[in-house]
Amino acid sequence: MGYGSYSASDWKKLKDSRKLDRGQSVEEVFTRNCCDQKYDPRYIGTRECFDSEDHPNTTPIVVGLDVTGSMGYLAVEVATGALNELITKLYSTGAVEDPALMCAAYGDFRDRSPLQVTQFESDIRIAQQLLDIYFENGGNGDVAPTCLWDFLARHTNIDAVNKRNKKGFLFTIGDNATIRKEAVDDTIARVIGDRTAYGSREAVLREVQKKFYVFHIMIGTGNRENEVLLPGHTINIGRADIAKIPEIIISTIQMQNGKQIEEVLEQWEELDRPVIGMALDQISLQDSGLQL
Repeated sequence: MGYGSYSASDWKKLKDSRKLDRGQSVEEVFTRNCCDQKYDPRYIGTRECFDSEDHPNTTPIVVGLDVTGSMGYLAVEVATGALNELITKLYSTGAVEDPALMCAAYGDFRDRSPLQVTQFESDIRIAQQLLDIYFENGGNGDVAPTCLWDFLARHTNIDAVNKRNKKGFLFTIGDNATIRKEAVDDTIARVIGDRTAYGSREAVLREVQKKFYVFHIMIGTGNRENEVLLPGHTINIGRADIAKIPEIIISTIQMQNGKQIEEVLEQWEELDRPVIGMALDQISLQDSGLQL
């Protein structure tokens, strides 16, 4: 992982070969009918984000998508356009050094495949692996990004953390469903296979925050319980604004790295600034206080 560079021509080839279009259905974009074991955390030891000659100062960025039945439109938007926009603008803005992206898909904890995780990559494989995700289109009950938190905390080996004491960035995106709090350890055991003694979702969050700044983007109405769990790190946007998720993610990273909101907003088109600004106004970027 981590070799090569992302290019517009590679994206065009992939988009043309898959005939990707924002107007497609989720079944047309995500064609698998079961989860590939290489993305199933039960069969994954460690995901690595190592520096390379091409990318000597990697910054891990994870984008996790809610893939329950109600969120198909989000997955289509990300796969057919927003992911390419995010990667392209990460490079053009210089928001971070050497971005390495992982995509994750999380669903209802009762699904057959409640969590899938790709590799950290820096080239067109980012998009290729996202398109290879199984969209289960399952229940709309309690979602379990806590399992993704555990996976990132316990099953990643990251040079930015180990060599430079620098955290990566995690953005989970879904609707206003409550982040599951019941039977946390039992759920993690079933989904990942880890035998843990967290006792609460707050404990899992504290563990992943040692490696990642954790943000949760909610589409539609907000969720007070999620906001209390992640104070200052939840962002609520309208469904009409999901095309601006790349700019919101990049702006949040830049602010976490010390830029002021006024400076961040100046880089975007004037018509887009109100939506991006309203999203950024919801966050407070003090460090979690946890030391690596």
